[in-house]
Amino acid sequence: MKKFDNAAKTIGALLVGVIAGATLGILFAPARGKKTRRKIKTAATGVAKGFKRKIKDEQNALRIKAEELEGLTEDKIDQMIDSVKHKADVLKRHN
Repeated sequence: MKKFDNAAKTIGALLVGVIAGATLGILFAPARGKKTRRKIKTAATGVAKGFKRKIKDEQNALRIKAEELEGLTEDKIDQMIDSVKHKADVLKRHN
């Protein structure tokens, strides 16, 4: 969960940075409007790709963690079944 919190903070900071940068770029741009819009579009596209990559990485990390937890759960269930069978056998022998 801590990893998710860090990712959320990173994404939030990234978005704030993009908004601030785009705003300052528009306000102080020495280039013509068309050129400035193109630069902003290029920068936004790069940020969007980075954002998608970050989400995909987090998605893969969560998938791996879920698979690990599934394996652990299956192991615990198998151990419990074996324990119950063993206890049942012990009770049968004593009766």
